[in-house]
Amino acid sequence: MSMNTYLQGRLRNTPLPKSHGLLPLFEAVVNSIHSIAELDADPGYGEITIDIIRTPQTALQLDDSKSKRGAPPLENIIGFKITDNGAGFHDMNMSSFETLDSDYKAQQGCRGVGRLLWLKAFEGVTVTSDFRNEATDLKRRSFTFTAAQGVGNIKLGDAEPGTQPKTCVNLNGFNKSYREKSPKTGKTIANSLFEHCLWYFVRDGGAPQIRIKDELELISLDDIYDEYMFSSAKKESVQIKGQSFELTHIKLKASSAKQHFIAWCAASRVVEEENIAGKVAGLHGKIKEEAGEFVYACYVTSPFLDQHVRPERIGFDIEEMSEDLFSETELNLTDIRNAVIASSSKHLEGYLKESQKAGRARVEKFVSHRAPRYRPILARISEDKLSVDPDISDKELDLILHKQLAEIEGSLLSEGHEIMNFGKDESPAQYNARLADYLEKADDIKKSDLANYVFHRKIILDILGKAVQRGADGKYAREELIHELIMPMRKTSNEVKLDSCNLWLIDERLAFHDFLASDKSLSTMPITDYASTKEPDICALNVFDEPILVADGQGLPLASIVIVEIKRPMRNDAAAGEEKDPVEQALGYLERIREGGAKTSSGRPIPRSDDIPGFCYAICDITPTVERRCKTLGLTVTSDHLGYFGYNPNYKAYIEVISFDRLLNSARQRNRAFFDKLGLPTT
Repeated sequence: MSMNTYLQGRLRNTPLPKSHGLLPLFEAVVNSIHSIAELDADPGYGEITIDIIRTPQTALQLDDSKSKRGAPPLENIIGFKITDNGAGFHDMNMSSFETLDSDYKAQQGCRGVGRLLWLKAFEGVTVTSDFRNEATDLKRRSFTFTAAQGVGNIKLGDAEPGTQPKTCVNLNGFNKSYREKSPKTGKTIANSLFEHCLWYFVRDGGAPQIRIKDELELISLDDIYDEYMFSSAKKESVQIKGQSFELTHIKLKASSAKQHFIAWCAASRVVEEENIAGKVAGLHGKIKEEAGEFVYACYVTSPFLDQHVRPERIGFDIEEMSEDLFSETELNLTDIRNAVIASSSKHLEGYLKESQKAGRARVEKFVSHRAPRYRPILARISEDKLSVDPDISDKELDLILHKQLAEIEGSLLSEGHEIMNFGKDESPAQYNARLADYLEKADDIKKSDLANYVFHRKIILDILGKAVQRGADGKYAREELIHELIMPMRKTSNEVKLDSCNLWLIDERLAFHDFLASDKSLSTMPITDYASTKEPDICALNVFDEPILVADGQGLPLASIVIVEIKRPMRNDAAAGEEKDPVEQALGYLERIREGGAKTSSGRPIPRSDDIPGFCYAICDITPTVERRCKTLGLTVTSDHLGYFGYNPNYKAYIEVISFDRLLNSARQRNRAFFDKLGLPTT
């Protein structure tokens, strides 16, 4: 039974991405290579010439004043002419051409649809072919091929005397949408064609002589081969689940290729290229050896790939990964890729040892100095995933390690749901081993979280240390910057995450509070009814709903109020009064809060709120005016002379004036043991 074929509908259902506009040209050249092989087994016999047809040049601009310097712009490409000395369009080849989806050359991986791509990117095709028939008589056949007419204007007759076999295929009317996204110069077209047909050049026997003519420029692909190839190719055969694959390992000159890649081939053409930098342990930048630098490429061919390539040869119909009942026997792309990468790793083993070593050293340095949180999980990350580019940025490396941490956490979460289930065929010893491994992994994750928290403190201390230094302009940072570092401004504890507050810089106990406000007016605080619009820098209320009994039956106070005032580094204008004295300012806020009737953050009254103990901190440098105010208020100087402290019984308040140097020194001393455990520098 025969079925009719509608060519235009077939073309409509034939995909060709705009970025693949030269694929029809490449298909025509490969057809020429096959035609030559049909006539003579020695590729050296063959000659293929590709003429680039451009729009005729416009009239020369004679006005020199308007002419532009440099080379004139290239005219648009409107077509290509491919000429070869192969077998040509004899009767069997012509019959195959007129049959869509022909299997005439199926053994060569051809699908009989390549000519459809011609009409996707070009308006039409004209063919003239001189060939020998079965009686060895020289004949000439010509025809046209368009979407509207199909194969038409067929003419067959005798060739001119003395003519040798020759076929010319003219691809006419390069569609603008494809032309604009295709290479424009003869050299880039030659390079693209060479990359597509590289397998023919590295196979036994080599390729026919292929030249590209672009007006007066003549480019030989043999010269391109010399420009590309760093050394001779090496071949290897591998078996993957019963299927045979041939790998061709190639070293390309560093100047001709940008990245290491796998070239997935079908029907002796490159179908897809896959970047493998980073997928092979230690394979990142260009590889160096005594003779120079090179880029690695692996060309993969197989009857399996020939059978599963899409008809248009722009991809493969192969599952990425099999997860069904047949996954053990059914071949998928992941199986093939893993085998190819394993072969590539072995092939490049001698070159990559130093790169792998340098990559691991880069990870160690980054973790030791920048991200100690990853230290506990490094042993759980495979070596190939830790073999990073030695020149990788901190940001990229952090992303890689964070991804690995997330995968371990995800695995831990999944295991956690199953850990309490005793396996049907599991012995007590096996269960105990599984449980021990789970707990060890969980312990590593907790260590990572703790390391991250400690490292965060180290970073905050380093930033604060720089913030209080005099800048290049001779000025010190404004208090707002330091305020934001300690606690975000105009926020309450309900609006910021705990990680955003660095109150531990002042006092570790400030991390535990019932309510905390930063640069908010007293009237907006739910812990007081006082109507004042004055804004303490930081105000914290601690409420002890269940007092802890200590010696002699004495308990902790039911509540405490903490006021923190921050001034600009080296500010030297302190004077009597709340407007100029940070200590008096803090005491004033404390008194107003008490007068407003201190409450819990939920609005519950606190009995005898006027007796709530207060803690007033003034964060400022001990300049002469600050020192004079501290002495006037009867405060005691600290042993390091970097601060003052005291207790004011009238306000029931403990007072501490802390210089920025003392603040930093104290915080560093409290955290030094943690930094030392993580190997972080403390100077």
